[in-house]
Amino acid sequence: MNTALYVRVSTDGQTTDSQEHELRAYCERRGWREVQIYSDQISGAKFVRPGLDALMAAIRAGKIERVVVFKLDRLGRSLPHLALLLAELERNGVALIATSQGIDTSNSNPVGRLQMNVLMAVAEFEREIIRERVNAGLAAAKARGVKLGRHPKHNRVPAEVLTLKARGLGVRAIARELKIPVSTT
Repeated sequence: MNTALYVRVSTDGQTTDSQEHELRAYCERRGWREVQIYSDQISGAKFVRPGLDALMAAIRAGKIERVVVFKLDRLGRSLPHLALLLAELERNGVALIATSQGIDTSNSNPVGRLQMNVLMAVAEFEREIIRERVNAGLAAAKARGVKLGRHPKHNRVPAEVLTLKARGLGVRAIARELKIPVSTT
């Protein structure tokens, strides 16, 4: 099995050298020789990152035993995104280790498992809060008379359709004239 090191910086002016050095030294101390580096130079707020996507593909393929990062914020900036990543690691039996934060979710580390469960509970709480806010916003909008859902595609059509019908045109001719579907006339 492999150990994956994931490093990320946000801008072109930064390098991952210090993260890589720290993570390689950590793995060396633990005796993990097979390491694969996955790296990104992109904001952590982005859900699509080439290095992270490649890492997740390797995890899904069963090629990774553990993921080692310098800090959790290198992996994911937002709590919901981090929660999704943690859940996928958990599903695939992959441990997450954040070297500078003392987090190690491997089965041999009960404190790390506790930390993972706390993080997952916080993430679930965050998702529920977001859901409540969205539902409250929709209810408030409805109370103000806002019409929710898809906007009418052809709001100019009724008056023009009636005018053309009064001139004696049929449904298909009206649709051709107004360049709208027959079902709209």
